[in-house]
Amino acid sequence: MSVFSANLGFLWSELALPDAIIAAHAAGFVAVECHWPYETSVKDVRQALDETGLPMLGLNTLRGDVAGGENGLSALPGREADARAAIDEALEYAADIGAKSVHVMAGNASGEPAHSAFVANLTYACAKARDIGVTILIEPLNRNDAPNYFLRTTDQAVAIMSEVNADNLKLMFDCYHVGRNEGDVITRFKALKERVGHVQFASVPSRGAPDQGEIDYAYVFAEIERAGWTQPLGAEYKPSGPTEPTLSWMKAFA
Repeated sequence: MSVFSANLGFLWSELALPDAIIAAHAAGFVAVECHWPYETSVKDVRQALDETGLPMLGLNTLRGDVAGGENGLSALPGREADARAAIDEALEYAADIGAKSVHVMAGNASGEPAHSAFVANLTYACAKARDIGVTILIEPLNRNDAPNYFLRTTDQAVAIMSEVNADNLKLMFDCYHVGRNEGDVITRFKALKERVGHVQFASVPSRGAPDQGEIDYAYVFAEIERAGWTQPLGAEYKPSGPTEPTLSWMKAFA
């Protein structure tokens, strides 16, 4: 039986984060995750998590100058100080709220200098995260949504993970991004399962709720479960309006 985590970067995004946590619990989610919670006080988030009993599975490092086109810092040569400050901030926030993982965002870059910067910053992140029991995640983003993003494929991610060689560095396997970039979602998942730290999903190509689009998520979730995955699957989709009316898939796919 599949169980689900609500990504509050997209679901209930009109609510303050503590209120979104409470809404996710009321809707039947067994966990939550978020994008960039830093403007919300740790105390308020911790209180909502304690009140609902939901674990916070993860959060992202800051993207940098979003208005200037930045989408992460850790693969940007010459920005190591900024990247590591973002990693430190994310790890501190994660520790304070009991989050299990931090997604280190690579950013828009290419070439060997970017690769070297990313490997060095991930090595730094993994060393710091190990002391507090946090997993570091990296996530390939599809070329349609993020054409200049450094990390594009699961093969590239695996090569970087092998180079860093840290047991707390895992793959964020987002079925949406894999489906758009590589296809054959279940074959890729089964091949990479031992490397995966978290699974997310959304419809392809719209990034809407999973009961639409090209991917048969009833089949995908059943196959992920058959492969031995027991952790919550992250609903990181963009609802077409208020969140509650889009949740009928939860009972159908559980």
